[in-house]
Amino acid sequence: MLTDVKVRNAKAQTKPYKLTDGRGMHLLVTPTGAKLWRLFYRYGGKQKTLALGAYPDVSLTRAREKRDEARRLLAAGIDPSARRKAEKLAQADTFKAVAEEFVLKFEPKWAPTYTEKVKARLAWLHPVVGDKPISEIKAPDLLSAIRPLEAAGKAETARRTRSVAGQVIRYAIATGRAENDPTAALRGALAPVQGRHHAAVTEPQAFGALLRAIDGYEGEPVTRAALRLLPLVFVRPGELRHAQWSEIDLAAATWAIPAAKMKMKHDHIVPLSTQAVAILSELHPLTGRRAYVFPSLRSRDRPMSENTVNAALRRLGYSKDMATGHGFRASARTMLDEVLHQRVDLIEHQLAHAVKDPLGRAYNRTAHLPERVTMMQKWADYCDALKAGAEVIPFPAQSTKS
Repeated sequence: MLTDVKVRNAKAQTKPYKLTDGRGMHLLVTPTGAKLWRLFYRYGGKQKTLALGAYPDVSLTRAREKRDEARRLLAAGIDPSARRKAEKLAQADTFKAVAEEFVLKFEPKWAPTYTEKVKARLAWLHPVVGDKPISEIKAPDLLSAIRPLEAAGKAETARRTRSVAGQVIRYAIATGRAENDPTAALRGALAPVQGRHHAAVTEPQAFGALLRAIDGYEGEPVTRAALRLLPLVFVRPGELRHAQWSEIDLAAATWAIPAAKMKMKHDHIVPLSTQAVAILSELHPLTGRRAYVFPSLRSRDRPMSENTVNAALRRLGYSKDMATGHGFRASARTMLDEVLHQRVDLIEHQLAHAVKDPLGRAYNRTAHLPERVTMMQKWADYCDALKAGAEVIPFPAQSTKS
């Protein structure tokens, strides 16, 4: 019989060796110094081995308990190795396990912002259905997980969470671990989502006031730089905060966003006005040694939070019904069209919206680049004029398309 002292003092040798305890259990000591509990037993006329864990994570006392549990299964005619495999298989078929496999498979094809949203929606579901076998999940299970979102006034988030749950379950169906998709039954159980636009300032004088407020922002320098740059480039907020210095060429005044980061999955070039280059040049000494242009304040290896820009706007006195980070796209689109009279197809290209050529094909990322360079500089100059309080031409329509 082994003792705690003997197990603790067992030293590695040039070859593996065993220290026997009793009833088929022994400690295997490897040349690397690992100490592994093993159980020899016979089942169906065959000699088999069951791993009981590694010392010191599994103590001598606990190893003996696991040995005795295995021998009780043998006495009942059950192979403990087969039981363990069945338990692992059952664990691998839980909603959470399948969801993690689903994300791992498709994450390389998703934009980082979308990946974060999928993981957040799954994290909401896991406490309720995460440990359930995915084949046993019913519509009421999912509804009980999603209803609190709806009750909190987050109907759109509830709808999207249901959609992600459906994607995971359909993946389980395709891989043979489920047969039915219960999310289809939830379509009539959730309240319909009212269409909405991202709040945006589209009136020139009001937009000039917003730009002046941004220039007066007294928060973190990285946040202030993001606030100042976003109106000039009017990319999606997620694309801005995931910007990396390796994508930006200050000498050429361009920012090349790879397709993986774009909603439409196409490479996108953002011409940088002289004002945009100045902001980035000022920021470079602060964050230029890091991957992200706008890193998180908590971790240099992560981008700033998706709430940072909107939180800064709130700090400036702009409520969520007045202005949002995404709303700068609507601001630029409206004024470029209705005040500066730029070509709509150029604006749509710069917004990275789907634009087709005369043959119905998507334009490549360099389409109309010289014209877009000129347009982006005109826009930046116009923003400077608005900030300075220059006289502006009013217009009757105020579109909020983004």
